[in-house]
Amino acid sequence: MKLVIAPDSFKESLSARAVAEAIAAGWARVYPDAELLLCPMADGGEGTVDALLSATDGKLQQTRVSGPLGDPVEAHWGLLPNAQAIIEMAEASGLHRVEPGRRDVLAASSHGTGELIRAALDAGVRRFVLGLGGSATNDGGAGLLAALGVRFLDREGQELPLGGAALARLSQIDLTGLDTRLAQVEVMVAADVDNPLCGPRGASAVFGPQKGASPEQVAQLDEALAHYADVMAATLGEDLRDLPGVGAAGGLGFAARAVLRAGFRPGVELVAELSGLAQAMQGADLVITGEGRLDGQSLHGKTPVGVARLARTAGVPVIALAGSLGEGYQRLYAEGIGAAFSLAPGPLSLEQAMQQAADQLSARAADLARLWQIAGVAALRP
Repeated sequence: MKLVIAPDSFKESLSARAVAEAIAAGWARVYPDAELLLCPMADGGEGTVDALLSATDGKLQQTRVSGPLGDPVEAHWGLLPNAQAIIEMAEASGLHRVEPGRRDVLAASSHGTGELIRAALDAGVRRFVLGLGGSATNDGGAGLLAALGVRFLDREGQELPLGGAALARLSQIDLTGLDTRLAQVEVMVAADVDNPLCGPRGASAVFGPQKGASPEQVAQLDEALAHYADVMAATLGEDLRDLPGVGAAGGLGFAARAVLRAGFRPGVELVAELSGLAQAMQGADLVITGEGRLDGQSLHGKTPVGVARLARTAGVPVIALAGSLGEGYQRLYAEGIGAAFSLAPGPLSLEQAMQQAADQLSARAADLARLWQIAGVAALRP
């Protein structure tokens, strides 16, 4: 038999590669001669670099850049074949880069993500995949653009400090210093949200509180981003603030679309394409996918649903394994997931579940293989 194993990571527990290996080990106990294709997946956020490097001959790169508050950090990115780069903005500008007591959404900047793009340009990259998610920032991507040569000036012609709050004083956007190499590159944004830049569904209102913004700061940042969008519209001659997805990652999607002329695609679709998942499914008997938690929110661009939709097109059944099953997970059955199972064999603390995740994945995979074996025998009976 041929089994395709295409899970996301179990966040803070196992990488997607480790999840796939654990499932493969369990299945092989029952079917030692099975053809097992491991296709670690991601949805454009955390784990995207690792997933694509696992599926290609890419190499992990490391660059010292500015963190969200200016502290130096060592950020990783992937250099893929054919002069492609995969960059997770959270590597440089993610919330995890700032200790909870130091977080400052008004001042946090995406400058380090722009530095990663610059490093990739220096390496000869001409096609970028930019994964959005997990940001500490709400600066509309102004920091990223500043790192690439754009100047943001106040009424006196002075450069603004970094951070979203400072954009309220923006008077002019000077694009003349933008890195000329960007005119020759293709940028594709991998994102799983469709939020606009401003308003009740915008970057500040929806994602600001997750980054520590108070209601007053949410209003302040939303006004600053609206003003930023006004100036950008005057500069470019078009207003892009209401396009789906430009509110992703604190508005970094807006900068990517407006200045880098990026295209947008759901992250799981892009990762699946680059990793050759559809080709791997050809002739498969079964696909196993999964992530740390499956619930109704998994419908919104998460890996298991993206994998299931591809598998349905290929006519291959799908089973999902998850650390936990939450409210509304049954809605995933309409998207092509045939069955979903939780790992926990009994009551466990979260810490215990995370520590035992690999063993439990192997055990549940072996159980599924036995069930598959039983079903196969039953199908042969008259």
